[in-house]
Amino acid sequence: MDFSKLLLYIPGIIIFLVGSGQVRDWLRIRRADFCVPADVTECAHIVKKDKKERNIYDYYNVTVEYRNPQTKHTERQAVKSPTEYAVAQQVKVFREKNAREIEIMPNKNEFVFDPWTMMIGGALLILLALEENRGNEVRAMICLSLVIFGAGVCMIKSYVSAKRRGLVPLEGEVISVYTRQLSKGTKIIKSDRFTYYPIVRYSLDGKENIRRCSINSGSEKAFKPGDRMKLYYDPEEGAVFEKNAGPAILIAGIALSAAGLLAGISILSQFLSH
Repeated sequence: MDFSKLLLYIPGIIIFLVGSGQVRDWLRIRRADFCVPADVTECAHIVKKDKKERNIYDYYNVTVEYRNPQTKHTERQAVKSPTEYAVAQQVKVFREKNAREIEIMPNKNEFVFDPWTMMIGGALLILLALEENRGNEVRAMICLSLVIFGAGVCMIKSYVSAKRRGLVPLEGEVISVYTRQLSKGTKIIKSDRFTYYPIVRYSLDGKENIRRCSINSGSEKAFKPGDRMKLYYDPEEGAVFEKNAGPAILIAGIALSAAGLLAGISILSQFLSH
């Protein structure tokens, strides 16, 4: 068996699975009993190890306070989370149908490619690998041109969508930096590896919010307390984004869509001429 042929399927499978996972999360939230804002009141890091110093538990016990839209009462509940949250940070919580416990919704970020598009793109890449392994180069190239054209169209759509929503810039300030250790130094890797996340304070509707951003860097000097950082607020959805689709996304989208369209026309013309 030629394993190099099997490797061609990996990119498409990964993209398809990432997209399907996001669709699953979207459906869970859409079917939830409620989804409301909440304030973090406590956040404790829980770590338990066995006799060999191996982690048995490693999570954050996050206590949130929210108003239950069904009972109209203010409630407080502890939630296990893999993510650390700062005290006073505003989050959103939801509860699935027939469930007793609530869950914290991860920070929403603006994705250039929506989950359904990622699933279609992943499927096209899998089909591309299949046709390439079968020796159908024309069909494989058609799949590739569709992927390139589709990526370009999605980038243009993301830019236009951001402009239409009228995202409002929010001035934030880095108040501290969260350090996460990725690996320890070994004989092969000479030093420890870390990644750094800025914790940003910003005001919204007259209320102070604190957010540990998902934006990160491997450089310790990338974020410093006192640095200014711009966030973006969507008044319609009530969501805060860390990124906004800029002109570079539009330019890249136009270039990719044009390249994909021209490649598709060229392939079809050659196919029809035979």
